[in-house]
Amino acid sequence: MKSSAAPLDNGHIIASDKSHIWHHLSQHKPLLSADPMLVVEGEGMRVRDINGKTYLDAVSGGLWTVNVGYGRESIARAVYEQLLKMNYFANSAGNIPGAQFAERLLAKMPGLSRVYYSNSGSEANEKAYKLVRQLAALNNAGEKHKIIYRDRDYHGTTITTLSSCGQSQRKDQYGPFTPGFVEIPDCLAYHAANGDDPDYGVQAARELEKAVLREGPDTVGAVVLEPITAGGGVIIPPPGYFETIQEICRKYGVLLHIDEVVCGLGRTGKWFGYQHFGVEPDIVTMAKGIASGYAAISVTATTEALFSEFLAEPSEKLHYFRDVSTFGGCAAGPAAALENLRIIEAENLLDNAAAMGDYLLDRLRELQDKHEIIGDVRGKGLFAGAELVADRDSRAPVDESVAAAVAADCLREGVIIGRTNRSFPQYNNTLCLSPALICGKDDIDEIVAAMDGALGRVEV
Repeated sequence: MKSSAAPLDNGHIIASDKSHIWHHLSQHKPLLSADPMLVVEGEGMRVRDINGKTYLDAVSGGLWTVNVGYGRESIARAVYEQLLKMNYFANSAGNIPGAQFAERLLAKMPGLSRVYYSNSGSEANEKAYKLVRQLAALNNAGEKHKIIYRDRDYHGTTITTLSSCGQSQRKDQYGPFTPGFVEIPDCLAYHAANGDDPDYGVQAARELEKAVLREGPDTVGAVVLEPITAGGGVIIPPPGYFETIQEICRKYGVLLHIDEVVCGLGRTGKWFGYQHFGVEPDIVTMAKGIASGYAAISVTATTEALFSEFLAEPSEKLHYFRDVSTFGGCAAGPAAALENLRIIEAENLLDNAAAMGDYLLDRLRELQDKHEIIGDVRGKGLFAGAELVADRDSRAPVDESVAAAVAADCLREGVIIGRTNRSFPQYNNTLCLSPALICGKDDIDEIVAAMDGALGRVEV
């Protein structure tokens, strides 16, 4: 890693952070007597904190974001050059990298033809929900406005995206929520009574049809699903699941919205997670890995058919999509995204994610054979989870504190792993891994070695 250009007063910076910064997802009471972690540099798969300690990052920036790794000078250069030339103009007008990236991105997504820019995954999903609601108002007097979501899925942090959140602890204390959202069960075979049934995927998907019929097909406008449930425990949909979901959506005129905020841009070994399952969504949302965290950008992509629903004569004053995202007009995002996409292609990172993902799952299954506490290993590409259980026969989960202790032990050993965190009353028991797409076997071996040591030291 490159050294800092000038010496810093680390003590003053830490004190300033403790006095002024409100950290995400953090209880600050412990920081009254301890220092926060401040990350100051990154290169490749590793980051360095303000005290000089280096860590192998197995979660791509803590939130599944830095897909192509740290220290990519070409992305920084692309952003720098774009900002000098033209940094921002409201996206009611266009810009060159915005047009170029949309074309390149949509070439990876057959069936989709339009891109709406904003700057976070929550915002991208909010735009999709607004499209569904406005479409209902234009065509169905507002009746076909309901949106179905799935237990254990997560779609964002705003009040309305939390309204579609299948993680009860993330919603706790933030209601009342936006009406018109309906939950269906998750598709995790490991905890399903009929999970060993070869037809389980189809049966799980039929829960969508039950919900549509219960609510009334004339009231349901869309279903939103993660292709692979991420923060809810890295849940891979079983065979037949998404094919049946697609069939139900077409039968009842329900838009299929796939939330690729985590899986998009190569995480699973394909450009998008849904491309493993043979479905043709109407809406796809993405953020995180689009620019690998080098600039803020998110996308709501749609079919031309959906876009065309909003075409009208100017005299119909309320017929167009009356939405704005201030920083959807910042040209840095698509400039970074263009170079990020080029890197993924040039370095064959999709192939690497698929190959190293297989290796990662093999190594995790070795850990499972060694440690009784690992009840299930699941994943696709460089996106994997290991569920910790108190008893393999009953599959009873360990307490959240156990997963937290394993992650903390790995951190002390210089490896950053993730875990389900304050999402459910019971199932905060999955260790989550999503290393950058540049990950190699040596990196995986180091990650697994840290987990092995931690699992041997932590008491259940």
